[in-house]
Amino acid sequence: MSFAAPFRRSLIPRTTRTIASRYPCSKRRCFASVTSSTTTPEAPREPEGTREVPMTVGDGGSGTVRPVRQRHGSDRLVFPGAVNSKFTNRLQFRMSDPNEAIETYRVMDTEGQIVDETHGLDFEGLKEQTLKMYKSMVTISIMDQIMYDSQRQGRISFYIVNAGEEGIAVGSAAALSEQDVIYAQYREAGVLMYRGYTLEEFMAQCFSNKNDDGKGKNMPIHYGSRRLNFHPISSPLATQLPHAAGAGYALKLEGTPACAVTYFGEGAASEGDFHAALNIAATRGCPTVFICRNNGYAISTPTLEQYKGDGIASRGVGYGIDTIRVDGNDAWAVYKVTKEAREIAIAQKKPVLIEAMSYRVSHHSTSDDSFAYRARVEVEDWKRRDNPITRMRKFMELRNWWDQDKDTQLRTQARKDLLKAFNAAEREKKPAISNLWEDVYDKPTKDQWAQMEEMKDILDRYGEEYDLDMYDGGKGGVVIKK
Repeated sequence: MSFAAPFRRSLIPRTTRTIASRYPCSKRRCFASVTSSTTTPEAPREPEGTREVPMTVGDGGSGTVRPVRQRHGSDRLVFPGAVNSKFTNRLQFRMSDPNEAIETYRVMDTEGQIVDETHGLDFEGLKEQTLKMYKSMVTISIMDQIMYDSQRQGRISFYIVNAGEEGIAVGSAAALSEQDVIYAQYREAGVLMYRGYTLEEFMAQCFSNKNDDGKGKNMPIHYGSRRLNFHPISSPLATQLPHAAGAGYALKLEGTPACAVTYFGEGAASEGDFHAALNIAATRGCPTVFICRNNGYAISTPTLEQYKGDGIASRGVGYGIDTIRVDGNDAWAVYKVTKEAREIAIAQKKPVLIEAMSYRVSHHSTSDDSFAYRARVEVEDWKRRDNPITRMRKFMELRNWWDQDKDTQLRTQARKDLLKAFNAAEREKKPAISNLWEDVYDKPTKDQWAQMEEMKDILDRYGEEYDLDMYDGGKGGVVIKK
């Protein structure tokens, strides 16, 4: 498998000559001649000609940057902004060509048949991993149904489902290491599921109860786990992308054999943070893997109305980043691509962009009615046409790893486990009131102590006006112990 944008090096000849010898001065003595009585004769100058010698302009931020030199008579522009652009006398504006779009990589087709015989994957050795991937995708799909219905019943305030995009999250998660740092958006529940986030942890976060690691401060589905190297999800679009670029740079400086991985939708790629993140990751050589879920809609805006050009992958090429487009409904293709992207990022100390294509068959969120801007028949057609869970199941059935009985048993047990965790989480108390002031600073400030004391005084005098039974510790959970 080859990436659509192979790493290119700029065109500067390597030399050990001093700055003074590169820029000789015939009318005055050079700095090199007055600082040493014995000078090394200048190496013979390269002949004037049209051939340029490839060389790296910079090394991704370690500090060694060599000047670009334009030779007399060269047949191309050698300039810091375009180090290998041939001259032409033909005036032509470059335009995108829909007939030359970046290809989409696949390992298996919609029937679970392998179409890339050079994939290099040992499926027999990956049998247990395959079952784990499939179980994660199925469990996420069932959890989505339960939590979506619970929001409609008023039992939780908000939810976003992952339907149609389970293969992207789980397929990529299976290719990553536990050391890799994750910066997700909000359809990556499958990443957490595969990495070991428990059903109890999912439910605690969605109900914002006392067992929630975020202490009830985030909206539902804004998961986070220090244990799993999964940074808390943030609502504003694309804010996680610069963070991921910086995290990748930090891992590079530390010499840690890991990368940062960030997920985002194609709508988020219209934000300024997307461009800032890709540019700094490319110029500083950050081992960061950018995974774009192109699901066809940025909430209610179809991609055809959102941008021109060849998707999101073409932007990675423009920033000088190794880029590939992959079939997001093919979990094995996502796995293969992510695995190689990770190796490139860590070994070569540079970013990689993956654009995963998968239609969003669900509403954007529980606050959205997608049938107001797209036809129901369109969604139903995509559901019948392809599905990452169905495709993986067909793959396993072709190898006699799976059958209808096993599938029914898995789904029945997953639903029981989810409902058990759901009911337990719903009965738990909310976090103690003191969490209003915790984790803002390392230690509460004087103003915070004053606010806590004022709150305690109000509750002491008018406690009967407030129902504190739902909070952990009740009135006793108001003040943080000094």
